[in-house]
Amino acid sequence: MSMNGDWSVIWLTLKLAGITSVLLLCIATPLAWGLARWQHRFKHWVLAVIALPLILPPTVLGFYLLIAFAPDAILGQVWKGLTGTQLAFSFSGLVLGSLIYSLPFAVQPLYTGFTGLDKRYLDVAHTLGMSRYACFRQIVMPLCQSYFIVAFGLSFAHTIGEFGVVLMIGGNIPEQTQVVSIALYDHVESGDYSRAHTLALGLLVFSFVLLSILYRFNRGGGRQWNFR
Repeated sequence: MSMNGDWSVIWLTLKLAGITSVLLLCIATPLAWGLARWQHRFKHWVLAVIALPLILPPTVLGFYLLIAFAPDAILGQVWKGLTGTQLAFSFSGLVLGSLIYSLPFAVQPLYTGFTGLDKRYLDVAHTLGMSRYACFRQIVMPLCQSYFIVAFGLSFAHTIGEFGVVLMIGGNIPEQTQVVSIALYDHVESGDYSRAHTLALGLLVFSFVLLSILYRFNRGGGRQWNFR
């Protein structure tokens, strides 16, 4: 693989992380908002399901996703019927797998922000006749802005660093499913430690800078990014 190949790998990785993070905000926002306001004895089971990717080995999740994405599986058949392409070993499969794998990294910061929001603001807004949508857009979103930024940043960073899941469901197809973490592994396997070092150092610097920014938005680390 040439340096041009490495740049195409970086671009594909950034594209995957960007698409995944935007979609996750759209999914995680109503999900976290609903969970923050929902009181039920089964709530902890739902939270546990969402948080599973945090502790599951990526290869376990990747294995079951690969089975679900297979052409003879229901999800794989439905996808092929709608798009005419297979889901396994495709960029679309990487996006869907990344959505599942990075979901808790988007939900947790938003859940923390929503549960810590002073409900008196919403009560006053309702008494003034504001709709639920207006309350959320004009009150909740501005007050929880830092949590939205953290949710996007964590989702982006986590997707950038994926290895086990993307390898299981995407394989190692150049310009289609080969992301930075897999290219790094390829360089090490082939003994090209110079280019492996370049990619690894780039990931290290990127991760450090991004996490530093996220801790800044986390109000000095005073709030934790965990389900409560």
